[in-house]
Amino acid sequence: MRIIGGSWRGRKLDIADIPALRPTPDRIRETLFNWLQTYVPGARCLDLFAGTGALGFEALSRGANQTVFVDDNQDVIKNLKKSISLLKTESADIIQANVLQWLNNKSSTFDIVFLDPPYRQELVAPVCQQLETGNWLSDSAWVFIETEKEANEPMLPENWKIHRQASAGQSSCYLIHREK
Repeated sequence: MRIIGGSWRGRKLDIADIPALRPTPDRIRETLFNWLQTYVPGARCLDLFAGTGALGFEALSRGANQTVFVDDNQDVIKNLKKSISLLKTESADIIQANVLQWLNNKSSTFDIVFLDPPYRQELVAPVCQQLETGNWLSDSAWVFIETEKEANEPMLPENWKIHRQASAGQSSCYLIHREK
């Protein structure tokens, strides 16, 4: 996987060899970060079901202050640590945990959340609900959701509005704006 923009543009990162792991395609990442370009600098980001870390590392490369990566797979965690070491960044934190369980523990608020759960496991709605009810989000946070193309539009809390959407390959993507 390569970082497509920012200070680490062109840097290649290894991807753990895990069958269900699918990095967000370059085309979708480019579109997403064009949408978010004015919101990323200085942002606190949360990369849930981090996998390759493509979205979180892209945000750091483009000026985010911090990204917290959360995933429960030990091989993913090892690979994320390797990438952090390669990039020599102190702006990334890794948490090995089940995302739904971890969200039960209040930590702090985030400006941008990347939500790309494993396909066909119906995780989007419960995670979105926990993000909202657990006060994980800043007042006007952005949430990026990536789902399998055949999935229905995600069920969202009432104050979340779809700002943009796109699809490519097997994925449908939604950029959501939270309105307090």
